[in-house]
Order: sequence, then C-alpha cells, then structure tokens
Amino acid sequence: MGSVGDHLPLISMVSMQILYAIMALLNRAALLKGMSPTVFIFYRQAIATLVISPVAYFTRKGQDSRSRMGIKSFLWIFITAFIGVVLNQTMYFEGLYLASSSIASATYNLIPALTFLIAACLGMEKLNGKLVSSIAKVVGAILGVGGAICMALLRGPKLLNSQLSVSNSMLLPLIGDDESNTWLLGCLCLFASSCCWSSWLILQVPVTAVYPDHLSLSAWMCFFSTLQAGFIGLVLEPDSVAWNLNSTLELTCIFVSGVFGSGVQFFVQSWCISRRGPFYAAMFTPLATVITTVLACLFLHEQIYTGSLVGAIAVIIGLYVVLWGKSEEIKVKVVDLGSDHSVDKISQERRDEKDLEKSLLANCISHKTEET
Repeated sequence: MGSVGDHLPLISMVSMQILYAIMALLNRAALLKGMSPTVFIFYRQAIATLVISPVAYFTRKGQDSRSRMGIKSFLWIFITAFIGVVLNQTMYFEGLYLASSSIASATYNLIPALTFLIAACLGMEKLNGKLVSSIAKVVGAILGVGGAICMALLRGPKLLNSQLSVSNSMLLPLIGDDESNTWLLGCLCLFASSCCWSSWLILQVPVTAVYPDHLSLSAWMCFFSTLQAGFIGLVLEPDSVAWNLNSTLELTCIFVSGVFGSGVQFFVQSWCISRRGPFYAAMFTPLATVITTVLACLFLHEQIYTGSLVGAIAVIIGLYVVLWGKSEEIKVKVVDLGSDHSVDKISQERRDEKDLEKSLLANCISHKTEET
C-alpha cells in the first residue's frame, strides 16, 4: 500500500486539477455576472505579487549572483510578463466568457503540442523522421490542433443544456450577438491564449539565462504584469465603477486565482516534478477538463456539443502522444549519455535538465538545458 508520503504527489496533482476546475467555474460565473476581465487580471496579479514577493525576498540570500536586474534582464522579463501573463490571461478570460469553461479547460491541453511546434520552427526541437518519438510528437501535435479546430468549427448536435447570453466582452462589437460567431471568437481567443502560454514557455530559455533565480523571476513577472494590466485596464475601463468589487463571488475569484492560481500552483507543480518527474505532473492535465465539463454542466448549465466533445477527446489524445514521444526521446538521450560519459557527468546533466523542466512546467523543451 505504501505510506501517505508516497501518495502525496498523486493527492497533490489530483487536488490541483480539482482546484483548476473550480477556478474555471468561479471565473466564468463572475464574468457572466459582469466583472471586467481586465480589472480581474489586475487584481489577480496584484494579489499574486503580494503573496510571492515576500517569499522571494526572504529566500534571496545565497542565490546566483547573476540574478540581478539589469537593462537586458528587465526587457526580457517585461516582455515575457506581457506575453505570458497579460496577453495570455486577456485572451483566456475573453475566450472563457464567450465560449465555455469546459472548452477553456480542454484547450489548455494544447499547450505541449503548440510548444513543440513553436520550438521546432525555431530549431529548438530536432526532428528525425526515422525515430518513432519524433513521429509521435508530430502526430500528437496534429491531433491536438485538429481537435481544437473541431471544437471551434464542427460543433455538431447539442447534447446538453442551452447557450447563455453574453454581453460584457470587449470583442462583441466586432461580431454582433450571433451565437455561432460568439462561440467561434471564444475558441479563437482560447487558442491565442494557448499560443501565448507556449511562447512564454519558449521565452523561459533566454529569460532564465539572464536571470536564473526562478522564484524571484516569478515575483518580478507578477509585479510587471500587475503594472501592465493596470495600465490596460485604465484605458479600457476608465469608469471607476468597473473597478469596484461588489459581490462575494468577485472577491472569492480574485483571492483564489491570485493566491492559488498564480502562487501556490507554482510550488505544488515544482515539488511534484522534483518527486516524480515532469511527465507524471503533465499526465494529470486532462483530469481538469473532465471535472470542469461535469461541474459546468451541472452548476452553470453550459451547453455541450458533439463536435466539441470529439475535439476535446482528440486534444487529450494528442497531449498523451506528444508526452509519450518526448519521454521516449529523453530515455534515448539518457542511454546515449551513458555510453559517452561517466556516471557523475550523467547525474549532473540530468539534474540540469530537471531544473529547466521545473521552470518550464510544460516540460516541452528540456533539450535546451545545457545552453542555459
């Protein structure tokens, strides 16, 4: 049976997926009640900054001397914070609002495939048509993207519930109130959000090269994204009434998302990866989609379409195929290292690889470890 400690990674990862599902439902409920997405992002990141900054400050002693803010590191962190946090979350919440929480959760499974495609285009992933692992990653990426297209375009017959009306999106004036256009735009926003997050993962390579302290880096990103979200919010929501928090639901969403969504999950993910490896953590991702779909159907009465269900399944299958291909590639790399290096050298390289995988979380570009 094993001790409770042996099962803690499993309990932690399942708990995180349940938390993700609850956050998706709470956030969508708050958006449907009229909360502004840009205002929500500002408050969320402000709370995340207040939570993680003291931890980063008090653990700063003894860190790498290269982790000092200079012009180069400032620019990298500022740009990365905008793409990975502000732009990513803006697109995510617009898509969450216009489409559904179940589709938003399903689209999240695209991130490993999109990260692989972007890395391959940049030459950071090497493809070999003779290796099963390379073929698996390509097939998985195609399955994932194809599933996302299916969710957006091939909705099919409605299985459960009815469409909720939406009126609070900054993008609605561009498309009107047609239900099919609203759904399509929501799916496109969610796809754009996944692309931003994948780009953020890729950007971690140059960012961690100039600023290796991951905890302090997270604090700076939260701080910069708070300033950026605040500026954008003032432009899009000049009315002070939009910044008021008038319900317990809004306060709960901001607190849960800020503390757990942007703070606690970093530590839980990193701890689980250190105990069981990156692919153990990644394999639980689809569980949040299942939980979110069930809860959204029961409590928010979200619509479920046949095409969306089929597309979500294809995305999840694509995720596992990409992860399997990547795991096989790492096994081959370890075997090759064993034939060319000493045991100490192998251990060091694997430790370096794990450190980078912790910072990337999606663990799709671990082969760049030696360069950082």
